[in-house]
Amino acid sequence: MPRALILNADDLGYDPGITRGILQALREGVVSSSTLLVNTPWSEEAARQARGLAIGLHLNLDRGPPVGPDFPLEFRSVDGGFIGARVDALPADVVEAEAFAQLGRAERMLGQAVTHLDVHKHLHRHPRVLEGLARVARRAGLPVRSIDADMREALRVLGVATNDHFVGESGEAAYWTPERFAAALTALPSEGITEWMCHPGHLPEVVTSRYAAQREVELATFLHPRSREALDRAGLRTTDFRVLGTS
Repeated sequence: MPRALILNADDLGYDPGITRGILQALREGVVSSSTLLVNTPWSEEAARQARGLAIGLHLNLDRGPPVGPDFPLEFRSVDGGFIGARVDALPADVVEAEAFAQLGRAERMLGQAVTHLDVHKHLHRHPRVLEGLARVARRAGLPVRSIDADMREALRVLGVATNDHFVGESGEAAYWTPERFAAALTALPSEGITEWMCHPGHLPEVVTSRYAAQREVELATFLHPRSREALDRAGLRTTDFRVLGTS
């Protein structure tokens, strides 16, 4: 099995500053893929600017309004948005309908097919969310991000293509520093498709995010010439989820 590395930036469309940083990382740095939130006030402009790049859907079941018209009222907040804390109780049919609606919106906004599916805050760790998402992925022939071995096995049992390995996190400190980039590259498996999840960006201009200044650290890491040089020495060029083909 050949070795490949996908460097995917989450949260395109989350905030104008974050979007500007992601697009810069895609066009000037080593980031090779991103995923789009389609239910924010900045989604449409982000999608317009990202046309022609490798973009997937960042399924959002945590905040903002649902896209599908029939999303149940009992799972909506008083202002009509998602109740993130209740996502584990969503029936698979509801997840499927909302994921299908968000996928359709993403492709209309982008004017192109998406490359893959992943989920904001990894909410597909809940079995019914994973089942609903997998149904859409099978129908569309799209890969889905897996974050651990159990999810990877479950997706493959459901007939969905997925990455072989996964690295990435967001916390109090910036995750992708130059030092971690170099260490992760040294530890990269000798075969299989690995996704490195990342969160580059400029400081948020509108939204409040606990991962804010950390995004600028990540952006600097991916723009630095040493990162590309390290990939070149390893004989690697970052790619996107289309390397998995269709399921």
